[in-house]
Amino acid sequence: MRIIFATGNKDKLREIGQIMEGCDIEIISMKDAGITGEAEETGHTFEENAVLKAEYVYEKNGKKTGDLVVADDSGLEIDTLGGEPGILSARYMGKDTSYHEKNADLIRRLDGISDENRTARFVCAMALICPDGRKIVVRETMEGRIGYSEAGENGFGYDPIFYLPEYGMTSAQVEPEVKNSISHRGKALRKVRDIIIREYPGVTH
Repeated sequence: MRIIFATGNKDKLREIGQIMEGCDIEIISMKDAGITGEAEETGHTFEENAVLKAEYVYEKNGKKTGDLVVADDSGLEIDTLGGEPGILSARYMGKDTSYHEKNADLIRRLDGISDENRTARFVCAMALICPDGRKIVVRETMEGRIGYSEAGENGFGYDPIFYLPEYGMTSAQVEPEVKNSISHRGKALRKVRDIIIREYPGVTH
């Protein structure tokens, strides 16, 4: 059995591999499955976009893959900015803008905002499509606040500015094992993992 994960992001695939350890399932990217292009993210919620991405892989050119397909849509919500960048997190300031620039802009926009008003969360909606076409969607979050500068090398994206008060550091500074246990994506993927194990009990070692 294998899972096609609807991403080409190597950092995400590494996280997924760590969390799925112990399952006898091959995890491959869209590229490895010979699927090119990407779904149009026309949904209005993380859940809708996750399903659109999964459907794109599951029925590419009208042909069902016969594999499990998993897709996620995740992003950062900052309360004092009305939930921005939200579902546009990857496209904030343009898709080709570096996260260093995105992070700097968000910090600039929060200039003068106190700690208690810098609350934010990472959101992950994850869609699973089974070989028979059943669709299951889960949602998880990780709460924190926006820091005042980038810090840490263990994460990617907005991780260097996402401060975790209970750890006294950003999500890019905590060890990968800790991050996987508390992150929005880690929690969502463990839910999906449990669903897969329940549906296909032979996949565990």
